[in-house]
Amino acid sequence: MSALDSVLVQCPYCWETLDISVDPSVEDQEYVEDCQVCCQPILVHVVLDENLTPSVTVRAENE
Repeated sequence: MSALDSVLVQCPYCWETLDISVDPSVEDQEYVEDCQVCCQPILVHVVLDENLTPSVTVRAENE
């Protein structure tokens, strides 16, 4: 089992910087995570490149 990677993202609702964990064993993943500050649902999309470096995009769930 691999360790989780920590990635900083900005909440699309309150603009706070959040530290989220992503699973580097899944190449392409999309899930909803609540903001740790304002509790709004954030749609998180993670894609790993050939070096297993995560590229993370976030958007408001209702967009």
